[in-house]
Amino acid sequence: MKRIFISADHGMAIIYFLQSDVVPTLLSAGVEVVLLTDDETKSQIEKRFSGLVTRNSQLIFEGLRLKEANKFAATHQPRLQWLLAYLRRVGGSRRINTEAMDSHIWEVWAENGWKFRLGIWIPSALMILLLRNFSWARKLLVKLQNRFTTNIYADLFDKYQPDMVIASTPGWRMDRYLLRESAKRGIPNMTVIVGWDNSSSYNVSGADVQYATCWSQLQKDELVYGSDWNPENVNIGGIPSYDGYFRKQWLMPRDEYFKLHKLDPSRKLISYASSFVHFAPNYPNIEALAKLVSSDSLAEPSQLLIRLHPSHFQDKPKIFAEERARVFDLEKKYPHVHVVQPVALGGSLGYYGGEDMDEKSSMMAYSDVVVTVYSTMLVETAVHDTPMIAATIDTLGGWNKKNKFSLSLKEIGDWPTHKRFREAKAGRVAINQNELKEALNLYLKDRTIDSKERRKFVEDEITFTDASSGKRTAEYILKILNS
Repeated sequence: MKRIFISADHGMAIIYFLQSDVVPTLLSAGVEVVLLTDDETKSQIEKRFSGLVTRNSQLIFEGLRLKEANKFAATHQPRLQWLLAYLRRVGGSRRINTEAMDSHIWEVWAENGWKFRLGIWIPSALMILLLRNFSWARKLLVKLQNRFTTNIYADLFDKYQPDMVIASTPGWRMDRYLLRESAKRGIPNMTVIVGWDNSSSYNVSGADVQYATCWSQLQKDELVYGSDWNPENVNIGGIPSYDGYFRKQWLMPRDEYFKLHKLDPSRKLISYASSFVHFAPNYPNIEALAKLVSSDSLAEPSQLLIRLHPSHFQDKPKIFAEERARVFDLEKKYPHVHVVQPVALGGSLGYYGGEDMDEKSSMMAYSDVVVTVYSTMLVETAVHDTPMIAATIDTLGGWNKKNKFSLSLKEIGDWPTHKRFREAKAGRVAINQNELKEALNLYLKDRTIDSKERRKFVEDEITFTDASSGKRTAEYILKILNS
């Protein structure tokens, strides 16, 4: 029997592997799956997905030992490990769009003092130039990281003797230690790309990773040209996490969904999905929408449903929680304004546990318009063929907090995924309240506007729209496993 380690260190990975056909297909093929996930929530996840196991299959859950991994990162030459992580984050080739990486460079500059800038940031600028221009430099960076290989997982490798290790990143997160250990032992490994912007916002691998499976030709090009992947080892499998959208398996009945949030079935529904909160406040977008629906100044009587971002529930920095409180105050102040918050799974997975796919799917399906910044939910909303708007109303000075980097929402339109959305003309962009009102009225009068462009956008970004991505991805894993 073949055996696979799967690292699911994030809620998006839980959805990708367990709430799709990926793991069930592997189990049906007789593969034993050892899923490593957050230690604090492992028992919850095991209980929730125990139904995937059949008489002839075996799904085992183990902890990812993230505390030990974080301790190693913080105690073994932490500055050098941090520098290597920073360089791989921003060191992708200039052959691809580097706008997202460039923003992170300035974020690090803004959030550190002059000693750091002179001692670390400025000297690293030369290294970044080398990384951006030469593949040998990027390949050397991957090799340099191998000195930080731990034995945190030695007993698990010895116990299970896996034939392959799969992670939801190529070592961009703490999964780097698991992947490095697999490479050290000569065990084939693979990454799956779970996020829309992952292949453009994070580049050089954090470990020697051999295979990858991604959403589209667009992502494959970013991997091949941005971080030197062998094109023969990069599979286009679509995004398994969205198969459930196409099957409508998470869709609640409309009347049940409206009742859940005390929505008025006679009013049009405008939803706002908070996004990009690490770089800029969402409050101006939300307040503008609240005023528009409450003043009845739109083409149709409407109501607003606000979905808070997982970061709004972080304890630090306080600015995110403060914005959350302001949003709840808007709900009290204005009529026809409602707030929904993501469901928390707990542990390091936080509010990314994938517990509320029915909430997300129903919100996108039953909204007359979905508004966000440039969230991944633009792709998800397009899957539901719902009109969408990227709102980029700025706050003067951004977060206005010392040592907290802010970026104008109007300046992020050229980030790779954002630029593709704009060029696809799959939705509208609004930089002020008047433009937001015009775009809302356009769609409230006729939701079929831009429908053709939305369908093309989906096809370009996720490739497969027949709910087959989970099986396709699992079949690719099996092909490599049995080769």
